[in-house]
Amino acid sequence: MKKVEILKKSLEKGLAGDGLTVSEAIEFSRLPDEDIYEILAVTERVRRRHKGVEVNLCSIVNAKSGLCKEDCSFCSQSVKYSTGINEYPMAASENLVKAAIDAEANGAGEFSIVTSGTKIEKERDLETLAEALSAMKESVGMERCASLGILAKEALTRLKNSGLESYHHNLETGRSFFPNICTTHKYDDDVEVVKTAKELGFYVCSGGIFGLGEAWEDRIELGATLKELDVDSVPVNFLNPRPGTPLEGARNLTPVECLKIIALLRVMMPKKDIVICGGRNVNLRDLQPLIFAAGANGMMIGNYLTTPGRNPGEDRRMIADLGLKPRAHSH
Repeated sequence: MKKVEILKKSLEKGLAGDGLTVSEAIEFSRLPDEDIYEILAVTERVRRRHKGVEVNLCSIVNAKSGLCKEDCSFCSQSVKYSTGINEYPMAASENLVKAAIDAEANGAGEFSIVTSGTKIEKERDLETLAEALSAMKESVGMERCASLGILAKEALTRLKNSGLESYHHNLETGRSFFPNICTTHKYDDDVEVVKTAKELGFYVCSGGIFGLGEAWEDRIELGATLKELDVDSVPVNFLNPRPGTPLEGARNLTPVECLKIIALLRVMMPKKDIVICGGRNVNLRDLQPLIFAAGANGMMIGNYLTTPGRNPGEDRRMIADLGLKPRAHSH
């Protein structure tokens, strides 16, 4: 298929809200890097049609760090690698609430409590989270989100009753590539959590991390799975290699490739929220403002899990300079 036809089809199906099929997405992914500005002209229009000029700003707190039994090869929180990160058990609920208040002051519209580990196993940890969520309902106007691993339906229901509105659980990469990245749990365990969260009526965020050595076909496979699961938001992380992890030497992405990944997800899932998270600064460098033209309509502000982020004031100014504006709490 010729470039003009690929771009025309991407625009038509994007504006209509259908999105590209797997075979069409493969054609799209083969467009060369030098076509990036023609690609952005398509994705900017698709994003504007479905998302307007509002940008979803979210912020996280690392509520429990390190000591994870999983062996995800990109992650500095695994006990299997010596990475020198700060390890600590579950933070006190008042500290979580304070972090939420600070995030709101920085302009975030959504706040997520993130914990390391496969799942929350201790009753007292669940109690702390339930307490923090109830207090957040009173003290902040942001959407309340959490990323707590492979949680059972009962625990998710309990947290929903305490005030949790969104649940975040990444699939990380395509099913075929997943065994290269993690061997300590099955892909279906992750898929089940996403299905359960959808069933319970959560706004569900699920995406992945790019730059692990995966092929475009793996990225498309992930996109197709997320589309099939009908997730609400797709968090996009770009690998920022952590010393001590198996992927510490990986340098697989260029800024233009990052933009193409965002564009691919937008033309596959035209109506979904696409939120750019970890690794944004180091991978996109001076091309960061182009994430919105590429199709993103959200980004994480403030610090990431184990690495610092950009100054939130700079991010807010970038959004204003682009003629965009932060979205209020909306789900």
